[in-house]
Amino acid sequence: MGTHDEDGVARRRFDVADAAPLLLDGRGVVTSWTREAARLLGYSAADAVGRDLAGLLTPGDAGRVAEILDRCRRDGGWSGLLSARRGDGRPVPVMARITCADEPGGADRRLVLLSEMGDAPGWTMSRSVLEQMVSGSPIGIAIVDTDLRFVWSNDALARFGGGRPEERLGLRLGDVQPGLDAEAAEAQMRRVLADGATVVGYEHVGHLRTAPHRETAQVLSFTRLEDDHGNPVGVYYTVVDITDRHRARQRLALLDRAGRSIGSSLDIARTAQELADAAVPGFADAVAVDLPAPVLHGAEPTVDPTGPVPLHRAGVRVTEPDSPHGTAPRTGAAPSPDTAPPAGSPPSAPVDHPADSPPVRCLLTGRPWRGERLDVAAQPWLRNLPVVPSPGESVSVLIVPVRARGTTLGVTTFLRRGPREPFDADDLALAEDLVSRAAVCVDNARRYTRERDAALVLQRNLLPHRLPEQDAVEVAVCYRPADELTGLGGDWYDLIPLSAARVALVVGEVPGHGIDAAAAMGRVRTAVRTLAALDLPPEEVLAHLDDLVARMAREEGLDAGTQAQGAGCVYVVYDPVDGRCTMAAAGHPAPAVVLPDGEVTFVDLPQGSALGLGGPPFESTQLTLPEGSTLALHTDGLLAQGSAWALDTGRTRLRRALERRSPALDLTCRTVIEALVPARPYDDVALLMARTRRLSPDRVADWELPADPAAVAEARRTASRRLAEWGLPELSFTTELVVSELVTNAIRYAVGPIRLRLIRERSLVCEVFDGGATAPHLRHPRTTDEGGRGLLLVSQVTERWGTRFLGEGKIIWAEQSLTEPGV
Repeated sequence: MGTHDEDGVARRRFDVADAAPLLLDGRGVVTSWTREAARLLGYSAADAVGRDLAGLLTPGDAGRVAEILDRCRRDGGWSGLLSARRGDGRPVPVMARITCADEPGGADRRLVLLSEMGDAPGWTMSRSVLEQMVSGSPIGIAIVDTDLRFVWSNDALARFGGGRPEERLGLRLGDVQPGLDAEAAEAQMRRVLADGATVVGYEHVGHLRTAPHRETAQVLSFTRLEDDHGNPVGVYYTVVDITDRHRARQRLALLDRAGRSIGSSLDIARTAQELADAAVPGFADAVAVDLPAPVLHGAEPTVDPTGPVPLHRAGVRVTEPDSPHGTAPRTGAAPSPDTAPPAGSPPSAPVDHPADSPPVRCLLTGRPWRGERLDVAAQPWLRNLPVVPSPGESVSVLIVPVRARGTTLGVTTFLRRGPREPFDADDLALAEDLVSRAAVCVDNARRYTRERDAALVLQRNLLPHRLPEQDAVEVAVCYRPADELTGLGGDWYDLIPLSAARVALVVGEVPGHGIDAAAAMGRVRTAVRTLAALDLPPEEVLAHLDDLVARMAREEGLDAGTQAQGAGCVYVVYDPVDGRCTMAAAGHPAPAVVLPDGEVTFVDLPQGSALGLGGPPFESTQLTLPEGSTLALHTDGLLAQGSAWALDTGRTRLRRALERRSPALDLTCRTVIEALVPARPYDDVALLMARTRRLSPDRVADWELPADPAAVAEARRTASRRLAEWGLPELSFTTELVVSELVTNAIRYAVGPIRLRLIRERSLVCEVFDGGATAPHLRHPRTTDEGGRGLLLVSQVTERWGTRFLGEGKIIWAEQSLTEPGV
């Protein structure tokens, strides 16, 4: 027979599930016949039982029966090819397996399993070759009776523990392998005996008695054996070792879990802790992640190897030493996730590593280090491990550098204790893969920390540090950004003191988040403050702002100008003298108003287009608010639900939140934010609440003046008397000078009625109204000029002055600071 035929037969496996079983006595006489044997050889049970095995074979193989039975008695079994003779006389090539099935104290029995070879090429190959193929199979095979006691097993099964075949006879699985979960395997056997359904691919994971600390895995298959009446006579099963595949699957599962759990935030300490949590307890008994202090603050790592190197223990995880696969943190050990500080908390105290220790060498070289069976007495640096080994205890240690983008950011130390298997080369490769995934997240968190610090500095300089003190409104502000990465968005708020004790309230937003949006927001906010200083009406402020943003977009392309396009803004001017409130909006929600009785309304405010996009002229709305009313200016994020702005639903929710008033305005503002805005909102949210006040009538004085130069002197005397009533006689000289110059200027150059008004607030305001439309301006007169010194003089003796235009004329005003507190 050729080599090709022999290889073909060798590749055919002896399929126990398809074999036909029968029983022989010690002399080779058939004592039990099964239906499978009848189908294979064509004999009925009556014809076969009592017949010698030789009578079932062709003459060529009949003479070998005595030798085969003798080998069975000597070796416990025999396997090989035979040529059987069917009842009709035709030869049938079969693969035969004969094993001893003796019962203790009973008669000799032989179990014969016959499997038809059919037309397989090479079935006539050398019997010895085929016998070696079957007996040398790497698959463990065993047969148990209905009491689950071994009646036969092959040599390959001994590799899975439990002893040689002759040592198993008459014993159960739990007797030969007490460390194995025998109950689970025997439960499968009983189920097969009960219902006859073959079980294929049953996985078992455990520890062999020969290697109690090494986890092994096998796949078992179970098939029921029946007699000729279909009654179960036992179970035979096969065992295949899949430990390597199981460990590879565990490694992949570990990497998968690590990929899903590491990097859930951009907090460096939390990321380090997630790395430690991912590796314990499955891969190591303890893990520590040590990082240089600069890394924790977003800077580049620096290490001085000339002395002990301080590293901060940013993440640590420890399990019970006696439970390699436990999860409980060891008492007195470093904290687990349940006891570890929350994300964002300060790192633990530094751990000083000796200059020549493996952690420092890994940090300097960027290469990992592995040590097996280390003793703390010989390696003093081991005292820096998250768990200090007991005297005489040996540990296995892996140290892997946390390295990303060519920079070593720290080291990760993995520890296995006591009897657990030391780390091997495969473990080192797995640890490097695990740490490399975390290293990218740590580096991202480090870079984010640096960028976030820069963004926070920018934020502190762009948003008001504190709102200016004034008497027109009581103010409370809450701001919650949506950008988790920088904590900064494009929303802003402001309160700008205006002339005559008035204030401008502003809330706006620039599209987008992060530093670019914040920079654009800062430019728009600065522009608003500049325009507010011109004392323009709200609709004119927005018109100038719209032109400015459009010009920025044209000139700067994709820079801050484009970022500011589409910005929204609401601009409100409140006058505490008469309670008038004037406002205009550019692509922004209208404010809500809470009246003193608690009723909540929304201002019917004409909506202009967003800034920089062009459109029809802006329109303003004016209303008079009772004292104690509250204006709620907000960005559209306060009304947002999910990813859309539902105006009606958002207003309903806001109305309900505003109706739940608190005595303190700050508390009301926070309550509204907590009620409407999640911890991580879809959009930035700014809420500015202003409770209106009124200046009492005794703090305001006004007079109608005739357009007669003689009225100037009377105006000075009237103003001086009012200052005396207010207890401000020290301001009389300056005020008389200001009144004289402003009234004289109005009489000389203006037309229509003239009014003088004094307002006592945090400053003393002097206003003169006339019907003229021309703006005065400062001049520096020559020595020979007879006039032109009035406004120059006013500007030098007052804190500030300006002009405010009204529909019917203009107001020239000047302010003097009141230095006495409480006046």
